[in-house]
Amino acid sequence: MEHLPREQRSPANDAEIKDYLHGLGLPGLIDLHVHFMPQNVLDKVWAFFDGREADGDLPWPISYRTDEAQRVATLEQLGVARFSTLNYAHRPGMADWLNEYSKNFAALHPQAIASGTFYPEEGTEQQVRDCLESGVEVFKIHVQVGNFDPNDPQLDRAWQLVAEARTPVIIHCGNGPHKGQHTGIEPIRRLLARHEDLVLVIAHAGLPDYSEFAELALEHPNVYLDTTMLATDFTEQFAPMPEGYRALLAQLAGKVVLGTDFPNIPYPYSHQLQALDALGLGEQWMREVLWETPQRLLAQVRAAV
Repeated sequence: MEHLPREQRSPANDAEIKDYLHGLGLPGLIDLHVHFMPQNVLDKVWAFFDGREADGDLPWPISYRTDEAQRVATLEQLGVARFSTLNYAHRPGMADWLNEYSKNFAALHPQAIASGTFYPEEGTEQQVRDCLESGVEVFKIHVQVGNFDPNDPQLDRAWQLVAEARTPVIIHCGNGPHKGQHTGIEPIRRLLARHEDLVLVIAHAGLPDYSEFAELALEHPNVYLDTTMLATDFTEQFAPMPEGYRALLAQLAGKVVLGTDFPNIPYPYSHQLQALDALGLGEQWMREVLWETPQRLLAQVRAAV
């Protein structure tokens, strides 16, 4: 397939994304960090972001604040061939009904990656069994919002089941945008020491602890990074990439997957692709991030279940 000249590669806006992908020789995007939530949950998430400026944080306007059907249509227009629906339980009693929503959503939308969540509570092992039996391909865990230790003994059997199934876990565990009681790299090191076969995808590349999580991904065969908000103009204002980080990313070819946080992003979707392309790591690196590596992760789940 003929590729576009280099100077034309980065999409200037959302409408140019499909041409950009065509230039890379890709059939679309696989985005592993997308949120589709029950409306009452999404309303609370959006209210949180709406209140950031009043709390002294950077304004965070929601760029894709539309109804569910329109958001699905928007992803199709953007060239997103497959996308997750990441919900995350942050207190007891939430996981079951969030998983039911995600299951029903995936049944209606074949392009959706069946997603699940769990929380340290009584019945967690059965929650995970139910998810795996229903075909869940990816889990989401949010350590900071959930305020729990990923090494909580109540999660032991759940982690074991997830590891055996080779199901990736998108885990928000870095110290940003706000540090939590159990965030940072050390709880993740302990988790991997106990469950070395776990496939972990570090959300936001571990923001702001970029280098530490990149080194972990280099050391551990089952640790990946997702690109959610990485290198964007917005994130560089409060969590800039450290010196030498591009070189680490270059070494992580095949260990980085596309994530965006759609719809909860304060800029156009295309800006995430612009930011990654501007790293200058090459066309093959981009192809691996945008399609090949997430496709491989999902394929290994299907082979294991």
